[in-house]
Amino acid sequence: MNVIKSNLENRFFLEILIKLGENTRTMTITNSVSDQNYSWATLLLRLVAGGFMLTHGIPKLQMLLEGDAVNFADPIGLGPTFSLILTVFAEFLCALCILFGFKTKLATIPLIITMLVASFVVHLNDPFGKKEFALLYLAMYAALFLLGSGKYSVDAFLQNRKQA
Repeated sequence: MNVIKSNLENRFFLEILIKLGENTRTMTITNSVSDQNYSWATLLLRLVAGGFMLTHGIPKLQMLLEGDAVNFADPIGLGPTFSLILTVFAEFLCALCILFGFKTKLATIPLIITMLVASFVVHLNDPFGKKEFALLYLAMYAALFLLGSGKYSVDAFLQNRKQA
């Protein structure tokens, strides 16, 4: 009788272990899908946030390179030329870094500052519709700061090369 009871208990525990194994396999597949979605979502966010910002940064870079008298806003009192240089640095160079996923977390900081100034200094008294794009960019850059570059980036490529 004890042998039968022992075999039944062993079978019961074996079935539990099999079920746990199946759940572990399911969790691994689910996690890899989630990792894949995270990587693609981060890439999409970088391409949109970096690429769209370049449409603002390129004209400002051209304005800076023309060498004419700079007619640019001076929202925080640094002078129009220096304000333009800082804005070009953020909206062109940092946007390129984000687009390619190079030093993404670091590159988001000047863009976050630029969007904070645009939202709450330049457009302070404007209606929400005028601030909306700067706030959307701000949200994207804050998300990228928290998420990082993702798997499909120059940062990941360099990290993988470093580990190899």
